Amino acid sequence: MTRAMGAAMRRIHVGNALSAFGLGFTVPYLYVYVAQVRGLGAMTAGLVLAVFAVAALIVLPFAGRAIVRRGPLPVLIAALVTAALGALGLGLAGDATAVLAAAGALGAGQAVMQPALATMIVECSSAETQSRAFATQFFLQNLGLGVGGLIGGHLVDTTRVSSFTLLFAIEAAMFLVLVAVMASVRMPRAPRVGEAPRASAKGSWRQLLGNRAMVQLCVLGFVLFFACYGQFESGLSAYGVEAAGISTSALGSALAANTAVIVVAQFAVLRFVERQRRSRVIAGVGLIWAVAWLVAGYAGLGHGSQEMATAAFVSAYALFGLGEAMLSPTVAPLVADLAPAGMAGQYNSAFALVKQLALAVGPAVGGPMGASLHAPYIVTFLLFSLGITVLAIRLGRQLTAVQDQPWLGRNRVVARGGAAVEPVTAEA
Repeated sequence: MTRAMGAAMRRIHVGNALSAFGLGFTVPYLYVYVAQVRGLGAMTAGLVLAVFAVAALIVLPFAGRAIVRRGPLPVLIAALVTAALGALGLGLAGDATAVLAAAGALGAGQAVMQPALATMIVECSSAETQSRAFATQFFLQNLGLGVGGLIGGHLVDTTRVSSFTLLFAIEAAMFLVLVAVMASVRMPRAPRVGEAPRASAKGSWRQLLGNRAMVQLCVLGFVLFFACYGQFESGLSAYGVEAAGISTSALGSALAANTAVIVVAQFAVLRFVERQRRSRVIAGVGLIWAVAWLVAGYAGLGHGSQEMATAAFVSAYALFGLGEAMLSPTVAPLVADLAPAGMAGQYNSAFALVKQLALAVGPAVGGPMGASLHAPYIVTFLLFSLGITVLAIRLGRQLTAVQDQPWLGRNRVVARGGAAVEPVTAEA
């Protein structure tokens, strides 16, 4: 990695932390703000959450093409300005129409940030540093969300609209500060689709869908996000309250345990996964999450004391955090390695689209099941976790040796998105 790439990467990491810090101020309190503080009711609050998902699904297919054609930095700045306007609009909106419009802007901006930042990380890192860069990104995101949520919890007052307006203003300010930070980034030269043959630009989506490994990774990604991230604040929390009798404070402790495991274990886990096959790491995450679902099952369906049920429930969230820490330096770099030169933005946006779809479907399926169908809920997501292991093993058969074991790339030349090529010796 060159000095310029290192300087750019530091600013990118600062940007990740700032955006997560700003989001942490408002995300935990959005439902309460819309439904109770603004008095717009539970239905409008539910629609706001749906608008976030719909906005993401609409803009992400176009974001990939924009990133490839224009580069990730201009797209990121546009997304940040849009998100800032949406956040400020939410803080000032007093009726349902204004709230939904602001939520659409914030949701669209947030969605585009993800692939833009991921593409910047790819362009500012080498094969040797990419896994660590994505692990650092995930670490800072969780740390920022946790700190922002903690501070926001002390500032918010459900009896005063002005306290929520302050939170959304802080979130908007963080996005604008991030615009200033990102504007100083000097990105290394990277190929764009416009510089490639004409057929490549027109057929980028067809090319992506023709990449069997990428398609399998997208299917695997959907199951990953559906079976874990899509359940945290919907099905699993509903199951904990209804089946295990978990109090709201204990639920907060479970979420804190999840974040704490990620923050504490991220770089220790990184040293382990860097020397393992990526497909096997993902398969191992499926097994860890299967154990987490079994532990959660004991919390709600076992016959232990309330203290044992609470401890089991918190432990399940901690196990999910361990799996997340293993995935962060594994999945995102694999998406980048599967992308042909100049197409990282397209591939990152496609994977972000799959993630958003899973996060939209996950709560809709898991929420009602977790609240009322306790045993079927646990069994269903236990099977999904085991399915992750099966899908990861199948994916491993589609990957080249270097895509699955990136450290081999140090001793050979790799055609990104294609097969590994043996090095040319000095005698040749």
